[in-house]
Amino acid sequence: MRRTKSGAPSSTVPGSGNGPSSSSSSSSTDKNTPSSAAPAAATQAAASPAAQAHAAITDAGASIQDMLKELHTLVKETQVERAKSEQTLSTINKTHERMNSEGKISPYFKTKLRTLYQSAVGEAESEAEILRKALKKIADIKSVRNEQRLQAKNAGLYTDMDGPRKTMRRGVLMTMLQQAALTLPLWIGRPGESPPPLCGAISGENNYLAKLGDKVAARVKGSDGDENWILAEVVSFNAATNKYEVDDIDEEGKERHLLSKRRIVPLPLMKANPETNPEALFKKGTLVMALYPQTTCFYRALIDGPPEGPMDDYCVLFEDNSYADGYSPALKVAQRYVVQVKEPRRR
Repeated sequence: MRRTKSGAPSSTVPGSGNGPSSSSSSSSTDKNTPSSAAPAAATQAAASPAAQAHAAITDAGASIQDMLKELHTLVKETQVERAKSEQTLSTINKTHERMNSEGKISPYFKTKLRTLYQSAVGEAESEAEILRKALKKIADIKSVRNEQRLQAKNAGLYTDMDGPRKTMRRGVLMTMLQQAALTLPLWIGRPGESPPPLCGAISGENNYLAKLGDKVAARVKGSDGDENWILAEVVSFNAATNKYEVDDIDEEGKERHLLSKRRIVPLPLMKANPETNPEALFKKGTLVMALYPQTTCFYRALIDGPPEGPMDDYCVLFEDNSYADGYSPALKVAQRYVVQVKEPRRR
């Protein structure tokens, strides 16, 4: 069983081809046209893709600052609501102590406790709603920051050998993948609300399209002809051809693949809480694809145990013929990197 993927053939994708185009119009321009208008128009028309991307990135940076201020306000509101809840709970406990000391439940205590419990429930719901807004704001900030990074990359404002990526090593990449798994948001639904698609083990809807920058499991053909499931990042989707462009995450964008939708499995966008939504997790014995630790390849595996808590990982048994029973010892894999098995189409 291979533990590291072989180098897949690079599918070179031509760039947009939007190089500088000097279309001179001086011969057809009226001589009486004020000369001051020409430089301004020329400057606007000659704005390079990199300059346009730089402006968009600057605007996104300002937007992020605004959203961070809003997030700070939400955090402060959460603290206020929590302080109210703690005060109410303290009053409830003291009321119970007084009631127990008197040895009877009087109508006064019944009325007071009913009112206090109603207040506690309302305050808890208010705090939960603010927390949902804060989580949504964090997701929005992460989305805009990801768009910034992709705009800079696509515009050539930095290359994979320059800027923030010049010191990238495999160990650093593995740490980044672990961090991405830890920071995957936890879905917190309202009472009775079902988890949405791409939460935990819940697959995406049939018409779902992975967004620019999303991480996916992608089935690619290697130089030896074997097909592997690799961790990749979505670059674009062409609705006309129904195909994705994806970058191999392990090659820092140097290796790009053009793949049909059936060769793509979106990764979960949220973690499921096993304490409140165990139905949104793969059950013990389920056949899945999981990212083998310290690699960027997905392999078939059996769920040996689902996560026990919100921050816990799956225990999985990878298919491995080097073991007598055909499976490796149990290994830990984060929810973010465990997806449904997608068998290749039979020809």
